[in-house]
Amino acid sequence: MRPMRLDMAGFTVFRDDTTVDFTDADFFALIGPTGSGKSTVLDAICFALYGMVPRWGGPRGLANALAPSATEARVRLVFESGGARYVATRVVRRDGRGNVKTANAGLQLMPAGFDVSKLDTGLSPDDLGEVVAGTPAEMEQAVLEAVGLPYEQFTSCVVLPQGQFADFLHAKPATRQQILVNLLGLGVYEDVQKRATARAAQAEARLDAVDQLLAGLTGVDDEALAEADARVDRMAELAAAVTAAVPELAAARATAGQAAGALTALDDELTVLTGVRAPRGVAEVARAVTAARAEAEAAATGVSLAEEREEKLRGELTAAGDESALRLLLRAYDDRDRLTGEAGTVRATVGAANDEHSAAMAALTAARADAERADVELQAAVRAYEEAKTLDLAVSLRVHLHPGAACPVCEQPVDEVPAVPADSAVAAATAAGKAARAATEAAQTVVQQRDAAARNLERLLVQARARQEQMDARLADLDGQLVGAGEPAVLRRELAEHARLRRALDEAATAVRAGRDKARHTRAGVDAAEDRLRATWRGFDTARDGLARFGPPATDRDDVATAWTALTGWASAEAERRRADRADRAVVVARAEAAADAVQQHIAGTFAAADVPVGDDPVHAATVALERADADRRRLRERREQAGTLREQRAGHERDVQVARALAGHLRANNFERWLLAEALDLLVDGASGILRELSSGQYELVHDKGEFFVVDHHDAGLRRGVRTLSGGETFQASLALALALSEQLAGMSTTAASLESIVLDEGFGTLDAATLDTVAATLENLAARGDRMVGVVTHVPALAERIPVRFEVRKDARSARVERTGR
Repeated sequence: MRPMRLDMAGFTVFRDDTTVDFTDADFFALIGPTGSGKSTVLDAICFALYGMVPRWGGPRGLANALAPSATEARVRLVFESGGARYVATRVVRRDGRGNVKTANAGLQLMPAGFDVSKLDTGLSPDDLGEVVAGTPAEMEQAVLEAVGLPYEQFTSCVVLPQGQFADFLHAKPATRQQILVNLLGLGVYEDVQKRATARAAQAEARLDAVDQLLAGLTGVDDEALAEADARVDRMAELAAAVTAAVPELAAARATAGQAAGALTALDDELTVLTGVRAPRGVAEVARAVTAARAEAEAAATGVSLAEEREEKLRGELTAAGDESALRLLLRAYDDRDRLTGEAGTVRATVGAANDEHSAAMAALTAARADAERADVELQAAVRAYEEAKTLDLAVSLRVHLHPGAACPVCEQPVDEVPAVPADSAVAAATAAGKAARAATEAAQTVVQQRDAAARNLERLLVQARARQEQMDARLADLDGQLVGAGEPAVLRRELAEHARLRRALDEAATAVRAGRDKARHTRAGVDAAEDRLRATWRGFDTARDGLARFGPPATDRDDVATAWTALTGWASAEAERRRADRADRAVVVARAEAAADAVQQHIAGTFAAADVPVGDDPVHAATVALERADADRRRLRERREQAGTLREQRAGHERDVQVARALAGHLRANNFERWLLAEALDLLVDGASGILRELSSGQYELVHDKGEFFVVDHHDAGLRRGVRTLSGGETFQASLALALALSEQLAGMSTTAASLESIVLDEGFGTLDAATLDTVAATLENLAARGDRMVGVVTHVPALAERIPVRFEVRKDARSARVERTGR
């Protein structure tokens, strides 16, 4: 697996859209300060493929994928594996309740030649090729088939994260063996063993099926074939005999059929002739028509008389005059009497209203005079009030005067000071003014009330006068209408005569309607009687037409009963003559049928001798019997051939069972797979040991014994030490040697998609001394220089980063981390 491009948005520290393009980065370093997000780039690669990250502690750490306060995280990885290019996408969202779930996951096989640099950075879900997996559940198997490694082995051999760099070194032998099985594709031998076992079972099933078929193929010996040949010969003789006898049988049956046909024709004629019978009541049909016609004529005469009486009464009613005019004159007399009485009442009302209106006007005039006097008195009170104010002002000046003093108004000396009144003139004038104002207001109120009463009476008087004028006009109109009119008694007698004539006219109209109904009824009776007569003649004509081939006599069309009598008599005579011929024809039929039965019995005996059912068609039955005998013989020969073929197939199936069981038995013990694993482990340890000697300046070598790894310390007399006893720096060197050996040695031996096309190291280069670090850098340079591996390093050691041509610098600010490519 070789990463090509990584896109992130909202993923942990990468809140903003971030792209890392690995397209031509065969040897690169991820650099940056501690905590900037270097390892997060490797986390994103693992998350896009497997949905997990080693540092999260399994699937439950999914919430770690979201950037702080973000609700969605998207990761897309474009990678190559086994010569094919894929794109893996995962989307994580937080719902309204705070739960974080995988919203989308998919793996697509990209078309050949697709330019990765043209991908947008928006992580859009546009189709990028054939969909290999479309759900999170489908992703696990699809990624395993594409990459060739499960999650645990991917993080031990391809992307080696912090804290798990030494997993392969410290893994148990069984775990390490399974990793090598996946890397080398050795599971194919287990598949071969399973398929060999399955093929053996299939061959045994086919063998059992052939045995069952052979058990069912009985009766296919030479004796059975000879018997089949003999039966074919017998059926051929039967067919020949039947072919010769069938024409004789056909001729006999034809003669019998002709005789039977002649007898049947005679019986049909007898049936027709004896079936001729006159219908019931044929004699009454004509009489019913005559009676119905007479009744119809009488009904028509009654209608004419009733119509003449109705017309006469209508003329008398017209001559009696206009009934509406008479009623209008009587109503005018009644209206004049009523209005005359009402007019007297209205005139009395007008007189009373006139008197009341005159009294009200006199009272209004008196009230207005009282109001004018009160207003004069109010004006006098106002003038007295003004004078009182002047007097009180003069009195107020007197209080301070004494004889001989100058008057403050005229400035003349005062000889004698007038006495000061005890009461104030203004107070008395004010009281008199209030009394005068109250009297004035009361008088105005009286004026308003009497004025309103006078107006109301005047309105009533106007209305009464208008009503009187209307009644006088109506009475004058009625008097004009009644000029020249008769007296009311005469008018009432004329109306009574009108009523009598109208009742008589109604009775006459009723009689006309009844007569017309009766006439319609009698005409319907005539139509029904004539229909019955016509139907009787049609029945006669139908019966006579049915006898036309026998030549019936001529018909008298005046009397239907006579016609039916003549026809039935003739038919009876013709039937009696044919009964005399029937006995001779019956004898001829019996003789012909006996001859045909004799031929039929001969044919039946021939079929019985051949043990074949005769059926309805002897020729067809003989032909079918011959064809069946021949088909049975062919099937017998086919079964004989099938039995020979099945015996050959059985021998082949027995050989297949033996070969498949032998192959499955050889592979069941896993000897070959164990040998291959031992060889692979030897190569791996030899390669890692050489790398470790270079890294340790010849101090350490790596060996294995029964699957366990040991380090030989040449600086301590070749002491063998278990790998779990190594220090941190020593463990790093041994782990790095194994990781490089996995990439260098085993990739060439792998036959599956799990070829190690890249390796990314994220572990403790800072623990190495300068010399060891130089050795590690040179080793990585040599590995990358071969051009068939991508080598990546996550480090914050400047000395190592400076020696790597392509560097991806990771920086982080308060909002988001970002990646910038430096170097070549």
